[in-house]
Amino acid sequence: MPDYILTLLKPEVFITSLGPWALAGITAIIFAESGLFFGFFLPGDSLLFTAGLLASQGYFNFPLLLIFTFTAAVLGDNVGYWFGHQVGPKIFAREDSLLFKKHHLIAAQKFYEKNGAKTIVLARFVPFIRTFAPIVAGAAQMHYSTFVIYNFLGGFLWTVGLSSLGYFLGNLPFVHSNYETIILIIIFASLVPVAFHFLKDLKRPKRIV
Repeated sequence: MPDYILTLLKPEVFITSLGPWALAGITAIIFAESGLFFGFFLPGDSLLFTAGLLASQGYFNFPLLLIFTFTAAVLGDNVGYWFGHQVGPKIFAREDSLLFKKHHLIAAQKFYEKNGAKTIVLARFVPFIRTFAPIVAGAAQMHYSTFVIYNFLGGFLWTVGLSSLGYFLGNLPFVHSNYETIILIIIFASLVPVAFHFLKDLKRPKRIV
């Protein structure tokens, strides 16, 4: 099995391979996935759950894990917001590249238009969308004070919620014996909203402009 697939399905392989730099690596990934174009493919959900699980076994200081990941998530979204705010509509005219896919940005825009400001919270739990939602919020000139409130709330629920879930379930024998299955369920559950919106768009009648 290719190494990148192994890392996706077994985030503990990535974490433990970093040794003393593990917390820094997790923090960097959470930051990148929260607001940088190239972070959209990173497995944040399973990474947070696994980090919490390893913290329950003494691999991390759990309070530090929560502080670092929460801070990284909030700062990452802020970077995305200010990038979108500064560049604005120009990013929607940008051509696809290796690290930028326009359809992800458009999907985030539709998600934002449908759900309003609460998208900043909801998007945290949807891969791809969570990377581009703050960029769209900035491009749409969303009021910064409103963005900050939802950013803090979403960042807290995502990082503290998933890490705590891993931490408090980490010592259960069932979790240890079915760890890979649980990670697959987390990945699958996080992709369901993306698949749902994709299929919904396919069934929607195309309009001739």
